[in-house]
Amino acid sequence: MAREFQRGHKAKLSDLTAGRDLYVGVQIAGPGLTFDITCFGLDADERLSDDRYFIFFNQPKSPEEAIQQLGAQAGDAESFRVTLDSIPAHIHKLSFTATIDGAGQMSQVGPGYIRVVAGGEEVVRYSFTGAEFSTERAVMLGDFYLKDVWRFAAVGQGFDGGLDALLKNFGGEVAEEEPAPAQGAAPGFAPPGQAAPAPGFAPPAGSPPAAAPQPAPDFGPPQPAPQAPQPAPAQGFAPPPGSTPPPVAPNPPQMHAAPTIAAPIVPPGQVPPPGQVPPPGQPAPYPGQPQFGQQPQFGQPPGQMPPAPAPYGQPAQPAPYPGQPAPYGQPAQPQGGGAAPGVQAALAKYREAPTGQRWTPQNPRLIRADLGVGGQPILARQGSMVLYQGKVDFSYKGAGFRGRITGNATGQEMQLMRCTGQGQVFLAEDAAELHPIELQGDAICVSAESVLAFDEGLHHEVRRIEGHGIPGGALFTMQFQGTGTVVVKTLGTPVVLPVTPTTFADANAVVAWSAASQVIISSQVRLRRNAYPGHSGETVNLQFRGAPGNFIVVQPYEV
Repeated sequence: MAREFQRGHKAKLSDLTAGRDLYVGVQIAGPGLTFDITCFGLDADERLSDDRYFIFFNQPKSPEEAIQQLGAQAGDAESFRVTLDSIPAHIHKLSFTATIDGAGQMSQVGPGYIRVVAGGEEVVRYSFTGAEFSTERAVMLGDFYLKDVWRFAAVGQGFDGGLDALLKNFGGEVAEEEPAPAQGAAPGFAPPGQAAPAPGFAPPAGSPPAAAPQPAPDFGPPQPAPQAPQPAPAQGFAPPPGSTPPPVAPNPPQMHAAPTIAAPIVPPGQVPPPGQVPPPGQPAPYPGQPQFGQQPQFGQPPGQMPPAPAPYGQPAQPAPYPGQPAPYGQPAQPQGGGAAPGVQAALAKYREAPTGQRWTPQNPRLIRADLGVGGQPILARQGSMVLYQGKVDFSYKGAGFRGRITGNATGQEMQLMRCTGQGQVFLAEDAAELHPIELQGDAICVSAESVLAFDEGLHHEVRRIEGHGIPGGALFTMQFQGTGTVVVKTLGTPVVLPVTPTTFADANAVVAWSAASQVIISSQVRLRRNAYPGHSGETVNLQFRGAPGNFIVVQPYEV
């Protein structure tokens, strides 16, 4: 019986099957999308140091035929044959990937999978859907990797950019485009000149039609197993003789999509209205710097023009403070458009910021949720309401018996209240800085301790970060996914860093990270923080890996 893997699950191949001659099938499809399904043979540094082990449609097998691309069969969009005993010693990982050829995003794909078959029996399957991705154009599906013994990992990691960007990530080089061939010569990647469009991986011209889908191949031992004939790489995509090749459209430029955070974290003291940008030539204000027309100076009513600089050679006149008498011989000027100076002028800059949006930061530590926008309730941490306007109902939001057990066991329990009605709710907690993060079908991982509120329509669940050598054998976090906003609170102003292969963070300081990032628990773990003299005190560290576009959020405080 096949084992169902989730993203991030790993296992020794010996625990799955005793076979060494394996069949790998991949199914991925989407409306109007074309995919390139490839295999990268990587060295110990996870680099493509030998181009002969990049297995794709134009190079369907490795030199010793340990890795072979078989094409569509047995109900799979693409398939491979992997003979582990024949893989050379310098290859330590086989990474199976899928990239979109042309326009499109991975969020548009339907249900798909990568599976491993041994001896005619499916032993493991990792299923995925487009809801797990957003703007990525490539995804790393699964890996065979050598760590003492061969193992299999369900990766499911999205990657911004197409096949070229993925190839560069593995250290490969993208060949420059050659000039257009002369008349009559077949371009290197031209499809067959037929009236109907050819399938994604067409057989050579003149070959017999493909048979109906058959069950997965029953690969025997590596030695007596017959080798399936493979098409020559140079002839796989050549048009029939005498046909006129169609023009080759230029490839669109590769562009990275935006990071997962659609509503970026706003620095403290700066809450610009939607769509407001600094005028051309004017530098953006630093955190806390007042902006003309938005944050007036203390005691200055909103919209009042600042005093003009004194002419050259004349002393500057100080601006009058509220209540200061006019200079001798000059009439008193009313401030604030006729409003009396004093309390109203002093408190003007603290007025409510009405914008008509679903979530509106009032200041770095207070946020307002408008229940009339969007038409759905919000879930907030119990006791976080500091003010509300209109008709708002508050009710207890229980997690259920199973949810309470899971929350108590993982430390990710959230005591929530449900806010419904037609009004505005102002939320805050312990003067922590608040940051609304808008999700557009993507996902983010946040510790339950750092969540203040979120839209009820977001799907949230406890995710496990597996690791060895720590008490309990794992860490846990909350994953939010869907369309809506989650409000994250931090102690101090956080920093958002891109994920690189050498990014480490203290587990007590990290607040959130993109769900597509791969998290590995460091081995610097002790049962007691000060177990012996000279200990550094850094116990649980998390290493983050991921493609460009992934990020982590770290606060300047350890909980």
